[in-house]
Amino acid sequence: MRRIFGLDSPLVETLSTIGDIICISALWIIFSLPVFTMGAASAAMYATVYRCIRLNKAGIWKNFRNTFRENLKVASLAWIAELLVIAVLTLDVLVFRGMRMRGDGMGHLIWLAALTWTAYVAAYIARFTGRVREVLYFGIHLFRSHPVYGLGMMILTAGALALCLLAPVMVLFAPAGICWASTFLLERVFRLHMRPEDLERELGALANKEDGRSES
Repeated sequence: MRRIFGLDSPLVETLSTIGDIICISALWIIFSLPVFTMGAASAAMYATVYRCIRLNKAGIWKNFRNTFRENLKVASLAWIAELLVIAVLTLDVLVFRGMRMRGDGMGHLIWLAALTWTAYVAAYIARFTGRVREVLYFGIHLFRSHPVYGLGMMILTAGALALCLLAPVMVLFAPAGICWASTFLLERVFRLHMRPEDLERELGALANKEDGRSES
């Protein structure tokens, strides 16, 4: 029983992770309420999920707040540009649907790809620095340069939308939960473009976490 309910047991770690996901999702919802800050909130969510859940570092509120503040300007401007693109594509999809044209299915696919692109941009802002034009470009570049990972990200994005539409209560889990799953795809993409010294540091941080688990 002690092993099952011990602080380092898999059960307690899983429950702790679920609790962290709920907290981070709640922060994302609150910081996204002004709408134009959703880009900064998404970047903060990715950074917090990666650091606090993937790397097991403490300080959810501190990580979220600091990342939000640091990237507020760039992420907000990038998000406004992304929002304009999504608005145009949404209108396009609605027009096609109303006219019952064959392009309707392709319109939905393009719309989903654009929404997935925003996830790439948010993650890039969370992990690296750059101007608005640069983060928008690299979001597209990374998406199209690694189609297998891009397809995986599109599936995750579609899954998140489906979960929230079918069960609205999942909005408490889906944002950070899907973000956590996306880190396993996006971090692989980022590592392909990192400098050797940065890559070594990243892999070392992950290895230290795994060593801590094995010792416990």
